Amino acid sequence: MGLFGRERVRPRTPDQLRAMRVAGLLVGRTLEMLRCEVRAGVTTAQLDALAEDFIRSGGGVPNFQLVPGYSHTLCTSVGEEIVHGIPGDRVLRDGDLLSIDCGAEVDGWNGDAAMTVVVGGDAAGEPAAVRLSEITRRSLWAGIAALRPDGDLNDIGGAVEDSIRADARTDGVAYGIVEDYTGHGIGEHMHLPPNVPNYRVRGRVPQTPVGTTLAIEPMVTLGDQANHVLDDDWTVVTNDGSPAAHWEHSVAITEHGVWVLTAIDGGEAELSARGASFGPLD
Repeated sequence: MGLFGRERVRPRTPDQLRAMRVAGLLVGRTLEMLRCEVRAGVTTAQLDALAEDFIRSGGGVPNFQLVPGYSHTLCTSVGEEIVHGIPGDRVLRDGDLLSIDCGAEVDGWNGDAAMTVVVGGDAAGEPAAVRLSEITRRSLWAGIAALRPDGDLNDIGGAVEDSIRADARTDGVAYGIVEDYTGHGIGEHMHLPPNVPNYRVRGRVPQTPVGTTLAIEPMVTLGDQANHVLDDDWTVVTNDGSPAAHWEHSVAITEHGVWVLTAIDGGEAELSARGASFGPLD
C-alpha cells in the first residue's frame, strides 16, 4: 500500500489540544533545562536522570519509557548517531554535536520534541557541524510554517526538502535527508499514524484538517544519508561516519493557525517571522 497504507489523520478537539499543550510545554521546558546542563564532563546518563526528575516533578511520565524494550527518558545521539542513541556512561566533550530527543505524557496526552546542540557552545564546534544543526532547525520550521487546514502531508515534506536543498545549494554541500525515519502522528500515544516524511512522496497522502496533531522531525546528515542500526538494536548511525542533526516539535492545526505544542512561546516568533498564522487556543 506504499508509505501510508490506509493511514488517516484523526483530528483533536480544542480541549484535547489544550491537554496536549500541557504535555508539550513540559517537554519544551525539559529541553530548555537540559540545554543549560549540557557541558564537557557530563555523561549522557546524567542528562537522562535530570530529565526524568524534571518530567516527574512536573506531573508527567517519561513516555520513552513506555516504549517496549526502552528504559530511558531521553535519546542522546552524538556525532554520527542520527537518532535513538541510548544514554549511558559516555562523557561529553567540547565540540561534540549532541541531539537530545525527549517526550512526556501528562494525563494521557503526549508531547515529543528534539534539539541538537554543540557541547561547549557553537564556538567549540566544527563550523560545518554547527551549520548542519542550523539548516536542520530551519527545515523544521519551514515544514511547520507550511501547515494549513485541509492541506496534506506533502505540504510539510515538500517544505522541509526545499529548505534543505536551498541551503545545500548555498553552502555547496550535499546534505543528506534521512529517509528511513520520519515524523508521526501524536496524541493519546507518542507514536500514531500517519508517517510524516521529510521529503516529497508520490501518490495520495493523508490530509491535514483542523485538529491535526503531528510530530515533525527532520534528520539531516553532513554526508550520505544511508544508515544502519548498531548491535544495541536502537542507535542509528550514518554508514559513512558523517555527523547528523535532529530537530523536532509536536504541532497542532487550530482554526486560527498553527500551534507548536512543544515550543515555549507556542511557535509565535518563528511562525511570525515566516508570515505563517500563529493559532494558540490559550
